[in-house]
Amino acid sequence: MEKVLEVRGLTRRYPSFLLDHVSFSVEKGKITGFIGRNGAGKSTTLGTLFGFVHPDEGEIWFMGENIKECERQMKQQIGYVAGGIDYYPKKKIRVITKITRAFYENWNEEAYRRYLSLFELDEEKTPSELSAGMKVKYALTLALSHEASLLGLDEPTSGLDPVSRAELLDILKALCNEGKTILFSTHIISDLEKCADNIIYIRKGKIVAENSIQGFVGMFAEQAEKPELEEIMIYLEKKGGDVEWLSC
Repeated sequence: MEKVLEVRGLTRRYPSFLLDHVSFSVEKGKITGFIGRNGAGKSTTLGTLFGFVHPDEGEIWFMGENIKECERQMKQQIGYVAGGIDYYPKKKIRVITKITRAFYENWNEEAYRRYLSLFELDEEKTPSELSAGMKVKYALTLALSHEASLLGLDEPTSGLDPVSRAELLDILKALCNEGKTILFSTHIISDLEKCADNIIYIRKGKIVAENSIQGFVGMFAEQAEKPELEEIMIYLEKKGGDVEWLSC
């Protein structure tokens, strides 16, 4: 399968935490779930991938090119979605969009209008007037409107009600059917069971497993209490240092 993103030996040192030579890849047109406990390094990894944190070591390759040589191009083709829009809380959506639009060469106004309608977003509202679910939908709208081919999602379903979460997962699956690639970081494991193709598991700053979701579950189905992704993650966390790195 074609690899959209390859991470090689990514390292970031903090006084109380080490992101330790993280390596993995993300396949085109797939949803890759990025799992681990709070504080395991998921957000640090995503922040490094998308330019919010500078790594101490390692390489990031996007569409076969080192991002050191194509960083501007990469940023035009990726979209980052966290739990919602928290900046400019009192600015109207249309104003935030106008500011965002100026940064992207491939802004697609038709796509923007389509997602506004699909998500039932009102441009005259401010982020402070939106629910948690609507904030995520607006963040996703901005990411999709500059025709991002890779979406990095950092806990986008946290705080959403079950119906909003289900709607978002349906949207993500539809986007993959259109050829988008998604790296989905979450601790709500049941969400990944419904939509993910592949799994990357990080523990204490180290990647300890990378596999298809079926392969990952199959390896530990007999040891865990139930053959489910969430139960297997609990089992692996209890095993701790006894877990060996697992590749598909």
